[in-house]
Amino acid sequence: MRNAIFALSLLASPALASGLQIEIEGEGANGVVTIDLLDDVAPKHVAQIKALAADGKYDGVVFHRVIEGFMAQTGDVQFGKMGGDMRRAGMGGSDLSDLPAEFSDVPFDRGVVGMARSQNPDSANSQFFIMFNQGHFLNGQYTVVGRVTDGMDVVDTIKRGQGQSGSVTGKPDVMTKVTVTD
Repeated sequence: MRNAIFALSLLASPALASGLQIEIEGEGANGVVTIDLLDDVAPKHVAQIKALAADGKYDGVVFHRVIEGFMAQTGDVQFGKMGGDMRRAGMGGSDLSDLPAEFSDVPFDRGVVGMARSQNPDSANSQFFIMFNQGHFLNGQYTVVGRVTDGMDVVDTIKRGQGQSGSVTGKPDVMTKVTVTD
């Protein structure tokens, strides 16, 4: 009976929240951003992000595509490292497999974090973006993985890119350290 009660208490316990703490430095942003990862919404994507962060793969990765009023994109662990060939930033991923889409009904509002991908919905790998404003046209098209819970003022100051592509020229802002929080 005691084992049954223990098992029931485990089932009734809320899932532990996990997240990321991102230290950002650069010409624009300087500070810390905290993201609540939505394990229940996109478990495969969140697991991949956490694995990459725990391995230090995101440390030193730049914000390579930043579009005013839309979003800031980062996470290219292959070509997006500070000091690398920035012309290729945004074209890479990680040595982990691409992920099948995990679309949800969570809307792309200000502060929502989504996974970047190519035209193939099942091509998300390591890159992600943070919304400056709502972008509901992305709903059901991209996987939502989290929400900024602290540091949106830091996100708002990330160095913007040029033109419609939002490619950042010169010295982009960089994620100096990305830590998994549980």
